Amino acid sequence: MKFEEVERPKVGNNQVLIRVAAAAVNFADIKSRKGKFHGGLRPPFIPGLDAAGTVEAIGAHVTSVKVGQRVIAFPTTGSYAEYTVANENLTFPIADTVDFEVAAASPLVSFTSFQLLSEVGRLKKGENVVIHSAAGGVGTTAIQTAKILGAGLIIGTVSRDEKKETVLKAGADVVLNYEKEDIVKKILHYTDGHGGDVILDSIAAEIGEKSMECLAMYGRLVNFGNAGGRPVQFQSTDLHSTCRSVLGFSLGTTIKRRPEIVRQTAEQVLPYLADGRLNIVIGRKLPLEEARAAHDWIESRRSTGKVILVP
Repeated sequence: MKFEEVERPKVGNNQVLIRVAAAAVNFADIKSRKGKFHGGLRPPFIPGLDAAGTVEAIGAHVTSVKVGQRVIAFPTTGSYAEYTVANENLTFPIADTVDFEVAAASPLVSFTSFQLLSEVGRLKKGENVVIHSAAGGVGTTAIQTAKILGAGLIIGTVSRDEKKETVLKAGADVVLNYEKEDIVKKILHYTDGHGGDVILDSIAAEIGEKSMECLAMYGRLVNFGNAGGRPVQFQSTDLHSTCRSVLGFSLGTTIKRRPEIVRQTAEQVLPYLADGRLNIVIGRKLPLEEARAAHDWIESRRSTGKVILVP
């Protein structure tokens, strides 16, 4: 990645020009850099899926936001920049009480967490939730979202012991190290043999297979990534007799194909940010010119919470 001057992006009739106050760094950005993210971005391109900032200009047909307004957005031109362009239907005003850095860290992780738990996982009050990679941006946000939605026991798993404190601070009841502990045995123990009603898995591979072993009757395993490097093979016999479900979700696909769902999610999630019920965990903040270091830090597997870039 290079830090260099480029032309300011132009605004279409239904688009918004945003002066970026802060941008999030997501694992999907790393996959895009390596040419592995679905969507097929080819270099040169500006990375970045979400951002917060101030509306600098609007297209001729834009009516829902105005110049000077504080917003978050899923831009079309990449968010690792001083200026970015987003379509009006993927730009959302935020309350003055929400700090720009928190706002920038929130779009992908808060919208994804709500969809995973509420809409895809259909979490009911009192149900047990297991969240793998719980110390990351989605993980720490999903823990809080699960609590807001009325979950019962919340179990987080991590790859390193030093990440456990982050997960506990986010609100998990139990934290397990999946590299050292028998997580199937432990999850069944802490749930009195019941298992997880909703399990969120962005790893797949061995973790996905173990998740099936501790998924409750009528439970929902929601996969939203493949960080483990290989898919999970499921047997139909794993599902029909136990009434369990394996479900998938991608916010990136939803942004492209069903943006109306993203807007509906914003209506649910943004009040959580405004009133403080949802507090996005920011693990590290770096200047924009150090985006390479931000990627290195996430790839080291030592990062916790969200990493953000500021101009």
